[in-house]
Amino acid sequence: MSQEHVRNFCIIAHIDHGKSTLADRLIELTGAVSKRNMTAQHLDTMDLEQERGITIKAQAVRLQYNAEDGTEFQLNLIDTPGHVDFAYEVSRSLAACEGAVLLVDATQGIQAQTIANVYLALEHDLEIIPVINKLDMPAAQPERVLTELEKTFGFDEEEVLKISAKTGDGVAELIEQIVNRVEPPMGEVDEPLRALIFDSKYDQFKGVVAYVRAMHGTLKNTDRVRLMGTGIETEVLETGYFSPVLEKTSGLQTGEVGYVATGLKDVKAVRVGDTMTLSGDPAFEPLPGYVAQSPMVFTGLFPTEGEDYPELRDALEKLQLNDAALVFEPESSAALGFGYRCGFLGLLHMDIVQERLEREYDLGLIATAPSVSYEVLLKDGEIITVDNPSKLPENNAYDSILEPWVNITIVSPARYIGTIMELVTSKRGEYKKMEYLESIAAEEADANSAAARDARVLLEYDIPLSEILVDFHDKLKSGTQGYGSMDYSMIENRPADLVKLDVLVNHEPVDALSMITHREEAAPQGRALTSKLKELIPRQMYAVPIQAAIGGKIVARTNVKALRKNVLAKCYGGDVTRKRKLLEQQKKGKKRRMKMVGSIEVPQEAFMAVLSLD
Repeated sequence: MSQEHVRNFCIIAHIDHGKSTLADRLIELTGAVSKRNMTAQHLDTMDLEQERGITIKAQAVRLQYNAEDGTEFQLNLIDTPGHVDFAYEVSRSLAACEGAVLLVDATQGIQAQTIANVYLALEHDLEIIPVINKLDMPAAQPERVLTELEKTFGFDEEEVLKISAKTGDGVAELIEQIVNRVEPPMGEVDEPLRALIFDSKYDQFKGVVAYVRAMHGTLKNTDRVRLMGTGIETEVLETGYFSPVLEKTSGLQTGEVGYVATGLKDVKAVRVGDTMTLSGDPAFEPLPGYVAQSPMVFTGLFPTEGEDYPELRDALEKLQLNDAALVFEPESSAALGFGYRCGFLGLLHMDIVQERLEREYDLGLIATAPSVSYEVLLKDGEIITVDNPSKLPENNAYDSILEPWVNITIVSPARYIGTIMELVTSKRGEYKKMEYLESIAAEEADANSAAARDARVLLEYDIPLSEILVDFHDKLKSGTQGYGSMDYSMIENRPADLVKLDVLVNHEPVDALSMITHREEAAPQGRALTSKLKELIPRQMYAVPIQAAIGGKIVARTNVKALRKNVLAKCYGGDVTRKRKLLEQQKKGKKRRMKMVGSIEVPQEAFMAVLSLD
């Protein structure tokens, strides 16, 4: 198809504002999927996405659309996630598009992630089409949301569309606006091929399948290609597009979005952000690619069975191909054996990766408590990075510890300002600014008026990353009755009075339970952690002490009471094999994820106990 008739766009929005539902209506209106095969959230193909009701992976689909004037257009749509943990998926999708549909919920208005996504789209110089969704809801306030869009982003009333993705009202007009307002791709057809790899996955038959946007030139399925980042060459096995299932074609033209089956079995050969060109007629310089995303949360993943270690490595490599934000490196633990230290963009990202590893690759895993990355200034002037609390040097070996700080943006009705400030202050947050997203009429400007209390405000704070990792978002949602939303971005490292809190089970230190915390909070957290572990660690035939220590100083202790039951009580002599059988049955117990720490079996829940500390 002619380049002039191609439109590449994505849908961006805060979580649960209707992106996947709108994608469903666009697919239905263009007839890309038959009614018989159509399902709700059709582009959310992963089981986890269907179960949780969220989009985890950005999904592309090609739509054929006949405009009102009879012209046929090719629309390449990318549906993006809304959660802040998957913002990297959004930024990669934006680089493959010329336009973005900004979706805003008519009942909720502008949220924190809405603002973040708009800035991302502006950085990529995209044409933004603002759309107010969910007009069918009884609580919809489109005029109020329109005012917010005008004040916050400067959109004119004429360019804002009002639709209901659920009922389909206004969606046809939206497609016409996409065709008219989004620019066609500007690539040069006659130049050597340069295709940007924005995603990829591993197929056991086709090898690495790269998802590409052809920026310049043409690719045929008989060509031999070179990956400019790694220098590896390979024959193209297959090219095609997403409908949303993979559909074979003879090649990809300039401006089109599709996939290339490389046949490569080495998953490290293809990298997201790399440029694909022809071996016979290569391009001189690669495309800019993407800025590497730095992980914010680190945790250890260990197989429950030691012999599964190679399988875990292969699974992580294949998953990294499909999730460019995942990083990992080998690590060992005295308590848990060999595993990998993995970096994630947030707790949800961590939870999703662990779930995918267990489901898709049939692995039993033990995950340690999450931590952030600290910079430690040693006595000799060297600066080291510590992302594992057990690797922190002894107190007399370093001068200071620098912890990462983030800038958080909170959007909420004004009546919850006091609750938010109290929450952030308790987490060592520093106030930066506050502004209203909508203007209040002079006659309604009284602070006690209903209009003033319901007006939406944007609060900005600086806060340590470690303080918002675990339960901050849950407390924010609870304190604002679900109306508050949050977005964050890394800013800098700052010095802090931090110490390592060690945990000893039956007098043996468990490195996987160590944590770095503020000195003032160490003792209370030690008491809370030991009390929690007392509930989680199974009782033995003897009392098991659980201690929390800072260096050589014990700051908290509790005991797991001895188990009184004796399974050998009914054995009055007889063959020893009978006693062994009873003891083996007792040892086996219920089938759960557990690890031996000395002579004590510690369940998975114990390693994540820090997540439920009050």
